[in-house]
Formats: sequence, C-alpha cells, structure tokens
Amino acid sequence: MIGDSITDCDRARPVGEGLFDALGKGYVSLVDGLLTARYPDHRIRMVNMGVSGNTVRDLHARWQTDVLELEPDWLSICIGINDVWRYFHSPNQSEWHVSLDEYAQTLDKLLQVTRPSLNGLILMTPYFIEPNRTEPMRKMMDQYGAAVRQLAEKYQALFVDTQAAFDAALTDLHPMALAWDRVHPTHAGHMILARSFLKAIEYEWQ
Repeated sequence: MIGDSITDCDRARPVGEGLFDALGKGYVSLVDGLLTARYPDHRIRMVNMGVSGNTVRDLHARWQTDVLELEPDWLSICIGINDVWRYFHSPNQSEWHVSLDEYAQTLDKLLQVTRPSLNGLILMTPYFIEPNRTEPMRKMMDQYGAAVRQLAEKYQALFVDTQAAFDAALTDLHPMALAWDRVHPTHAGHMILARSFLKAIEYEWQ
C-alpha cells in the first residue's frame, strides 16, 4: 500500500509492517485485519509505504526503494489529494502544484515499469469529502479521479472509487462527521475506505 497521509496514518518507519500500530491507524490496518481474520491460510503480508504530504512527484522520487526493491506481488496506490489540495491551500506556490497532465503522465510512467512484475494492481481514486460537485476543489478532484479510472482500465487494475463511497455516506452525514477538513478521515471515514477497497477485491464477508 503506497500513498500519502491517508495511507500513512503514523505507520512504522522505515517500512510499515509488523505488530501493533506498525501499519498505521487507518484503512490499511483495517484491511489487513479483515483479510487476516477471513483468510488466515493465505498468509497475506501487508506493507504500508504511505508518506504524509506526498504527491505523485514524491512517489516517483522514492519508487525504486519503496516499491520496486520490496518486490510486491500486489500493489495498491492511493495518491492525488495533495496534488489537488495545494492549488487551494497554497495558491501562490505554483511550483508545488501538480497539473492533471503531470499527474496522469507520472502515474502512467510508474505503472509502465511496475505492472509487468505484479500479480495484481489496485488503484484508488483521490477524493474530497464534499457533496457539492460544483465546489472548485471537489470538481478538480473528480478530474484526477477520472484519470485514475482511465489508468485502471489501461493496466487492468482493480478500481476503487473512494469518492463514490464517500458520496454514498454523505446522503445521511455531514462531511465533518467523516473528516474535519474534508480530507483526513475519522475512524468511520477510514472504515468507508476499507470497505470500498474490500468490495473491489471481492472480499467474502460471510
């Protein structure tokens, strides 16, 4: 599992795996717990390589050490929130902004070199927990999510539409019930992410 703060969630360094809170306190830990409990015979080894604040540029810079050298059988990527968010929280620092084209092209490049060695690939969309689709950051985030969908089709990846999962919950909940800043989820928000991930991999709940 690689990504930004949503994946990181205080995971262990340098490699996020092991006992107690090594996998962090977010959706990665929830997914790992449910997979291990449901499929103990599979002996699934989960590794969390999320880094808070990362954009797709940062993933590119650490891809060799944090992905390729770990030789994963399956890879899950959740990146893009900071790529969009920095347009809004740091509008004057244009050098921090990652355009949609750069985002898609960089992620595409990473997948080109990695997909052939994988048994499976999972791509998760970035999201903004805001029901108004015309709100500027939500509208922009949807465009980056669409790019992820296209790459999932290109590389035959399992696709996790995290935005759709949050949208479903927002019919009954205010965004702040799931994330005070509409980005960093509460425990319930991380459970929504975990459930959408497990749905994509056809987890057997029975």
